[in-house]
Parts: sequence; C-alpha cells; structure tokens
Amino acid sequence: MRKIADSTVRRLSLYLRFLEEFEQQGTATVSSEELAARGGTTSAQVRKDLSFFGSFGKRGLGYSVPELVRRLREILGLGRTYRVAVIGAGKIGSALVRYRGFRQRGFEIVAIFDNDPLKIGSPLEGLVVRDVKQLEQTLIGEPVDIAVIVTPAEAAQGIADRVAALGVKALLNFAPIQVSVPDDIVIKSVNLALELEVLSYALTNR
Repeated sequence: MRKIADSTVRRLSLYLRFLEEFEQQGTATVSSEELAARGGTTSAQVRKDLSFFGSFGKRGLGYSVPELVRRLREILGLGRTYRVAVIGAGKIGSALVRYRGFRQRGFEIVAIFDNDPLKIGSPLEGLVVRDVKQLEQTLIGEPVDIAVIVTPAEAAQGIADRVAALGVKALLNFAPIQVSVPDDIVIKSVNLALELEVLSYALTNR
C-alpha cells in the first residue's frame, strides 16, 4: 500500500466518529457533502481520502453508514484490542488512565509507572502505580503494544530506549522533547505548548 499522509489518517478517524454518530441516530446513508460539513473540509477531499482504500458508496446514493463504519474501523486497525502502558503518573498520565473512552476504542491501559515514592503503590482506576524500575520485569511478563511517555523531558529518551529494547513498536510521547527511536518503531509526539502557540498565532492574526 502507498504511503498515506498522517493528515489523511486523522481525517479518517474524524469521519469514523461522525459516522458512528449518524449510526446512533439511525441514519442509513450519508453523502460526502455531509461528512465534509462536519469535518470542516470539502466533499472532494472526503472522496479523495476514501479513494486511497478502495471504492465506497454509489453516485447519487451516498455511503452506507454501517458499511463505511465497518470499513473505516478495519482500515484504522480497530478490530482488535491494544495493550497500553503509561510511563508517568503525573496529572496528564493520571488523566489518560482515567479516560474511559480509550477502552471503548480498543485501547486498554494495563499498567502505569512512576519513580515518585509517594505515587508508587497508589491505586488508579483499577491499576496500581508501579515503580518504573520494574518496567522491564513487568513488560517482559505482560507485553504491551503501545507505550505512552508522560515524563519530564530529561527522562523521556531513557524511557524510550528502554521500551524500544523491550520490543514495543509504537510510542506516544507527551514529554516536551523530541526522542529518537529505531526506524522500525512508530512514534508520535504531542506537544501541548506548540499547539497553544498555534492557537495564539491564530488569535493574533485572525
């Protein structure tokens, strides 16, 4: 399959959420124009995004909502459960563990780690915060698919190296620093300060 841009994948995820809402409302079919209006894009962009993955819908009839939901879930790999470990039990890490929506999408947080003695051993949404020193011991016995790094900047690269050595192939990095990983590992970074600066620019220049 050709390389698909991250922006396209993000829009597919949005389309899926809109379609699930339509499905809950009992809507049987939806047009590219309706999806575009919800997603703030154009109908041509919707059709182009979907065309990367095959033929969808019929001209003049639109898309079957249940069928497109099923196909997009397949494309996004949501037909299975992913085991997730969170490293960092601060405010963001704890909030991620508490968010119930991840499990509904197939992402099951199975472990959380920290190095703060005051947090280690504390209960959190059915889990117990583990000592980060036990990272290897825990994940060798209970492998995960995705690791979420929510540590201070100075600790992030070391954690990335450790989880990469354990064979974890997908990382989500919330630490305010770029970390390096081997080429066979997928990493996405969430820089909240950067996103706020983009909003600041938009407010200043609107």
